[in-house]
Order: sequence, then C-alpha cells, then structure tokens
Amino acid sequence: TLAGHVTVEDYAMVGALCPVHQYVRIGAYSYIGGGTTITRDVLPFSKTSAAREAKAYGMNALGLERRGFSPERLKKIHHAYRLLLNSKLNTSQAIAKLRAEGTVSDDVEQLIRFVEASERGVIK
Repeated sequence: TLAGHVTVEDYAMVGALCPVHQYVRIGAYSYIGGGTTITRDVLPFSKTSAAREAKAYGMNALGLERRGFSPERLKKIHHAYRLLLNSKLNTSQAIAKLRAEGTVSDDVEQLIRFVEASERGVIK
C-alpha cells in the first residue's frame, strides 16, 4: 500500500503487503521483501526486508545482474554499500570517503545524490 506522494524510481520491486509511508522515495533497482513496512527512503540498488524496523541487507546483486549490470559496475556499487552499511563510518563520513577515493562511477554518484537528497532519512 503506497501512501500519498511516494516516489518509486525505475525498476524498483515492491513485494506484497508492503505499507509505504507518505513522501518516501524508493530508489532505482531496489528490492523490498513482502510484508516490509517502509517509513524511510529505500536506497537505490538495495535489498530491504523486515516486518518492523526495516533494514537494508546490501546490494540487490541478482536484480542488477538480470538488468545487465557488468561485474565492474557491481563491484563499484558493492564497495559503496560496504562503506555505507557495514563500516563504522557514519553516512556523511562514508560519502566523504567515497568521494575522496577518486573517480566515482555514475551508479555510485546516483547513490550518493539519493542519500544527500533524502528528507526522511534512509534505511540502513
């Protein structure tokens, strides 16, 4: 069930019986497991699941492979997810580190812009 003013980006998959709070953004190529309650923005390229207190479980690798993402693209997105979700850095520090590493791919830049534009916060 989508509340008002929800934005669903390209190729996002939303499972059955998923209530989504108003003004939430669901990122491109993301996957939301059935029955997951969404109250914050869902990161692009992510897998998100849980009945309450939804959590991002990393990159939606299978969905991205099916959409033709190259192994190189997947590797760059995976690295960004490791910094955002699994490191001891907060979100701002992780984004700064990604930018400091040099050339940021288009996919990683899309992820960074999504996080920076979030008004409700993102599910991590």
